[in-house]
Amino acid sequence: MSVKIIVDSACDITQEKAKEMNIDVLPLKTMFGDEEFLDGVTLNHQEFFEKLIETGIMPTTSQLTPYEYGEKFKEIKEAGDTAVCITISSKLSGCYQSACVAAADYEDCITVVDSQNVSLGEQVLVEYAQKLRSLGKSAPEIAADLEEKKGSLRLIALLNTLEYLKKGGRISSAAALAGTLLSIKPVIAVEHGEVAILGKARGSKNGNNLLTEYVKQSGAIDFTMPYRLAYSGLSDSTLQKYLADNIQLYHGQTAQPPVTTIGSAIGTHVGPGAIAAAFFAK
Repeated sequence: MSVKIIVDSACDITQEKAKEMNIDVLPLKTMFGDEEFLDGVTLNHQEFFEKLIETGIMPTTSQLTPYEYGEKFKEIKEAGDTAVCITISSKLSGCYQSACVAAADYEDCITVVDSQNVSLGEQVLVEYAQKLRSLGKSAPEIAADLEEKKGSLRLIALLNTLEYLKKGGRISSAAALAGTLLSIKPVIAVEHGEVAILGKARGSKNGNNLLTEYVKQSGAIDFTMPYRLAYSGLSDSTLQKYLADNIQLYHGQTAQPPVTTIGSAIGTHVGPGAIAAAFFAK
């Protein structure tokens, strides 16, 4: 009997990385108009942003169904294994509810955890689960530890544009226009499972400073736990500039902070050019 880790693709772990980590990533569906793609399978992160920029279409993402979770849970049970299933925040998607519905038939082998996060925030929680598994913990023990630690999980991001917040209905067209004219860069975070706007800065340099300030305010980074930086779009130049300007935040902790790319689940709302940090606060 082995312990499996199941997660949805909103965590932005690629299928290649999932194989390395020995975890199962179930793909959400991403729709551009009438075109449907499997997130991370038939549409990778780079292709998603190429399509987002080229088409100008506001894509949508559909949640995993109880049936899709059920098929994976059935596979786990038939193999004689157990599993921890980690989902995107229940306040951002119905995946958690779908997983719980499916897990009702597999209570002896499946434990479901609401990450209360998304993208690299969900991703570092998965990495922590992997660490706990390597220590020999059972699925229920891993789930209990995740429930205890997820309250100290932080995800903070600096956006390059307000355009996609406008398209998603989070701000008005007038606010987006004014923000564009003034080169406003918003800083957002996931708080209590929901996306919240923390503040706004004028210009990229002030935006980087504001992002760093919020990282510090949210609690010192616990470098003994998984943490990640990420960027959205086709270039990591904004992230590299942020790292160069804030080397003191990570200096002496790691030779190179782990970096990942942002996919469709949150990329739809932040657009290209965003940078983000996810970590556990001390």
